[in-house]
Amino acid sequence: MAARAALRRRYRASVPARLRLLRAATVLLAGALAVLMVIAGITALGTWNSVAERDAPRTTSAADLDLVLNDMDAQAANILLSSGDAGRGRLKTPYDKAVGLYGDARRDIGHDLRALAVAAQGSRADEKTVESLTDGFAEYQELIGRALENDGRRGGKAAALGDHRRATDLLRGELLPAARSLVSSNDAAFDDTYTSARSTLGAQLATVVALGVALLAVLGVLQWYLARRFRRIVNPGVLAATVCALLAVVLGGRMLSATSDHLRVARHDAFDSVVALSRARAVAYDANADESRYLLDPERRPQYEDSFLAKSQQLYGMDGSTLTTYDKELATTWQVYRADHDDLRFTGEFRRELDNITFPGERPAAERMVDAYAVYQRDDRKVRSLLAAGEEREATEFCMGWEPGTSNAHFGAWMAALDQVAGINRAHFTLSVHQGRSAVSGPLPWTGGLPVIAALLTLLGLRPRFGEFR
Repeated sequence: MAARAALRRRYRASVPARLRLLRAATVLLAGALAVLMVIAGITALGTWNSVAERDAPRTTSAADLDLVLNDMDAQAANILLSSGDAGRGRLKTPYDKAVGLYGDARRDIGHDLRALAVAAQGSRADEKTVESLTDGFAEYQELIGRALENDGRRGGKAAALGDHRRATDLLRGELLPAARSLVSSNDAAFDDTYTSARSTLGAQLATVVALGVALLAVLGVLQWYLARRFRRIVNPGVLAATVCALLAVVLGGRMLSATSDHLRVARHDAFDSVVALSRARAVAYDANADESRYLLDPERRPQYEDSFLAKSQQLYGMDGSTLTTYDKELATTWQVYRADHDDLRFTGEFRRELDNITFPGERPAAERMVDAYAVYQRDDRKVRSLLAAGEEREATEFCMGWEPGTSNAHFGAWMAALDQVAGINRAHFTLSVHQGRSAVSGPLPWTGGLPVIAALLTLLGLRPRFGEFR
C-alpha cells in the first residue's frame, strides 16, 4: 500500500511538471515566431519604401541629368546653327523650337540637381559630386550665355563658337562624367539594398520554417502526451493552437517568399531595363548633340563624327563598323536577330534590354525601338552626304527640321518608341512595388497574431488538466 501511494504521488508530481515544460516551450516558440514575423514584415515594408522612394528615384534622376545636360548643349548648338547672322537668314521654326527646348532643359537640370543633392545626403562622395556638378553647371551656363550674347551681334558667330566650344569641353570633360558616375553609384547602391534584402528574407524564411516546425512538433508531443495520460483522443484547445501555428507558418512563409519574388521582378526584370533604357536615352541625346556640333563647328567635325560613331556603338555595337558600313551591318544583324533571338552579333544598351525581355508587349515595343533607331541612323548619313556635297543649309534644315520625314521628327519617333519600352518596365516596377507591399501588409497582422492566439489556446486547453491535480 505504501509503495502504491508513493507511485501515485510521483505520478501526480511528474505529470504537471511535464505539462508545464511543454506549455513553456509552446509559449516561448510561439512568442519567438510572432516577434520574428512582425520584425520581418516591418523590415520588408521598410525595404519597399527605400526602393520606391529613394533607390529607384535617385538612379533615374541621375540618368535624367545626363540626358538633359546633353539636350541643353544640343539646343545651344541648334540656336547658334539656326540664328543666322544677328537674326538675318534665321531659320525661324528650328530657332524658336531650340530656344524653348533650351529653357526647358535648363529648368530640368536645376530640378535634378536639387533632387540629387537630397539623395546624396549621407554619402560624402556623392555629395562632393553633386557640389561639383552644381558649380560646373553655373560655369557652363555662363559660357553659353556669353556665346548667345556674342551670337546676337553682327559678325559675332566666331566668338560665339569659341564660347560654345569651351562650354562643350566643360560638359564633356567634367559634367557628363560626374553625372554618369552618379548613375553608376546610385544604381550600385540600389543593387546593394536588393542583395542585402534578399539575403535577409532568405534567412528569415529559414528561421520561420525552423521555429514553425519546432512549435508544431511541441504541440504534437503535447497532444500525444495528453491523449496517453488523460485517456482523451484530442484536446480541443491544443488542436486549435496547432491549426493556428500551421496557418502562421504557411502565411509567413508565403509572405516572405512572395516579397522576395516581387523584389526580384522589381529590381532585375523591370528596373535593370529601366536603367539600360535611361542610359540609352542619354546616349541618344548625346549622339544627337554630336550631330548638331558637327554641323556647327567645321574644325572639329572629325572629332564629333568619331564621337557619334562611338555612341552609336554604345547603343547597338558591332565590331569593326564605321559610319560607312554601319547601316548595312545594322540591317543584316538585326534581320538575323529577328529570326534568332539568341544570335550574338551585336552588343550595347539595346542588347541589354533585348536580353531582359520579361513582360507582355515588351518585345514588339523593343523591336519597334530598334527599327526607329535604324531610320534615325540613315538620316545621319543623309546629313553628312548633303554637307559633303556643299549643301550646308539643306543639311542644317534637314537635321533641325520638325516636319515629317526630317531628322528631328525621326529622332522624336525613336525616343517615343524607346519611352514606350521604358514605360512598360516602369509600370511593372510600380506594380511589383505595390504587390510587394500588399504581400506584406495584408498577412502581417495574421502572421504576427496567430502564434499569440496559438499560445493562448494552449494555455486555455491545459487549464482543465492542471485543475485535476489541485
